[in-house]
Amino acid sequence: MESPSDYERARNALIVAGAIVLGLFLVLVILLAQARAEPIAPGSIHVIDGDTIAVGPAHYRLVGFDTPEAGERARCPAERMLSALATRRLRQIVVAGGLDLEEVDCRCRPGTAGTKRCNHGRLCGRLTANGQDVGDTLLAEGYAQPYAYDPDAPRPPASWCGRQ
Repeated sequence: MESPSDYERARNALIVAGAIVLGLFLVLVILLAQARAEPIAPGSIHVIDGDTIAVGPAHYRLVGFDTPEAGERARCPAERMLSALATRRLRQIVVAGGLDLEEVDCRCRPGTAGTKRCNHGRLCGRLTANGQDVGDTLLAEGYAQPYAYDPDAPRPPASWCGRQ
């Protein structure tokens, strides 16, 4: 059996070095993807309603849950009252601090992100307080119901009317 030539040894060393660099790059990408949520001060967040916040000029629809509608969008007085309770609870969570906001995909039709045709022009986000998704908290406490946005499906009927 012949020993490898200098050329073959150099080629093999480059292949190994390339594989190591690629592996390190992939580890870095994974770590950065896991750290996408940004810490945010409670005073930076304005709570619009139970599932919408504003951070500066950007409005975020919080994903994974739905809270009762307020004002003219409410389908009954009970929904309007429950909306005020959900909004108040989200404000309490925000004021307590320990917040991270992660912008997430809105799952809108291609080319509509950031427009009124996609989520009323809002961005989508996941807000956590001390590592707990605020949506999970609102769901567990009865202020919200699960909701996964689907641009091709009609909005499910709210179950808020008739509840007190």
